[in-house]
Amino acid sequence: MNEDTIEEFPLTITDKALAQIKKIFAREPKPGQFLRIGVKGGGCSGLEYVIKSETERRNYDMEAVFDGITIVCDAKSAVYLKGSELEYTGNLVGGGFQFKNPNAGRTCGCGTSFMPKKPANT
Repeated sequence: MNEDTIEEFPLTITDKALAQIKKIFAREPKPGQFLRIGVKGGGCSGLEYVIKSETERRNYDMEAVFDGITIVCDAKSAVYLKGSELEYTGNLVGGGFQFKNPNAGRTCGCGTSFMPKKPANT
């Protein structure tokens, strides 16, 4: 990671989310496995959250280890996820991984996509 990237990892992971990630990884373990978290264009609000298991890093990735689990986020996504928290709810309706993202100006009903807040100077 070069000095132009965000120095601290952009998000935190709750204990419940971490426990669920560990369960998922235990079911299908792979050498070098980590969880990629990020955003991509799409969804009903403009940007869509990405959460997936991977084994190959990119040279612009940032990473942090939470209780033995490596979480990776690309530098571009980090801008949109800074200050966010990944949580997990076991609710029957609307349960699963959810982001609490202070950078989201609007989110879709299902919580899988968001529209970023407009910068203060516009």
